[in-house]
Amino acid sequence: MKNPASGVAAVYLLLHCVSGSVLKTSALQQGSPYKSIPRNFWQEISVPYTDLPSDDDELEDESAESTTHDPYPFFDDANMTANVTTQLGSDVYLHCRVNDLRERTVSWVRRKGDEIHLITVGRQTYSSDSRYSLQYQPPNDWQLLIQYSNERDEGHYECQISSYPPLVYLVYLIVVVPRVEIIDERGQATLDKFYKAGSTIELKCIISRVPQPTSYVTWKHGMRMLNYDTSRGGISVKTDLLPGGAMSRLYIANANRYDTGNYTCALADIAQATVSVHVLNGENPAAMQHGVGPQWQPLLSLIVFVQLAVVCLGSLR
Repeated sequence: MKNPASGVAAVYLLLHCVSGSVLKTSALQQGSPYKSIPRNFWQEISVPYTDLPSDDDELEDESAESTTHDPYPFFDDANMTANVTTQLGSDVYLHCRVNDLRERTVSWVRRKGDEIHLITVGRQTYSSDSRYSLQYQPPNDWQLLIQYSNERDEGHYECQISSYPPLVYLVYLIVVVPRVEIIDERGQATLDKFYKAGSTIELKCIISRVPQPTSYVTWKHGMRMLNYDTSRGGISVKTDLLPGGAMSRLYIANANRYDTGNYTCALADIAQATVSVHVLNGENPAAMQHGVGPQWQPLLSLIVFVQLAVVCLGSLR
């Protein structure tokens, strides 16, 4: 015979399980304290009927949000434009300083109206003009070198970065042509100078429109350099620097007829001026300069004599 107590216990356990399920459902529906149980608890007993986000999925979302792009390149010069002035015949560097370049490429192009001429890409030069080259100066300066600059080099240049959208740094190059003049005592440009034999020749040369002051001024008599000439003696050259130029003087003591000829004042091989010097023996330099020399005096006397003779003959009649 079975034990009545064990039967009662089995019935009690069955009722307890049923009531527990009822309580769980009722608690979820009525906002009971069971709602405070972690969701993972209910997920574990309801799988595969419920699919909630996992911790791994949340980590992937956070990783995607925190992903950053490579730094965008930028120029040192925030204005992204510059004017560069150089002197005719000088070497000039156009600077392009780029930060955070990474795998991108720097190119230099020349713009002439609607035309664009490629000069360099990276460190390679593609210009047919051998005066152009790329000079990289670490850490970030992509310099375009132009040797022996001339007037045709003046204009717009662009330093471009192969980003999206492209970045462009604009450079305008100005090539200054120096001015050289040989002047007289009044400060006027002159082509001829007259001196008496035995006097001192003094020639003054004014050089202007020079961005970088220079004392490299030369004097020549014909093809003979005079700056360091010691064969004749009595020759001296004095050059003073001025704002934007220079003034040079040539002195030749005890002038003689061999000093007659063309004298040239030159700024390197860039610009020059020439004057014709005349050394006169016993003649009046002032008269020569004004176009009335002693050779005209006999003719003038003859004309005056003829006129007087005509007057006298007329009065006798």
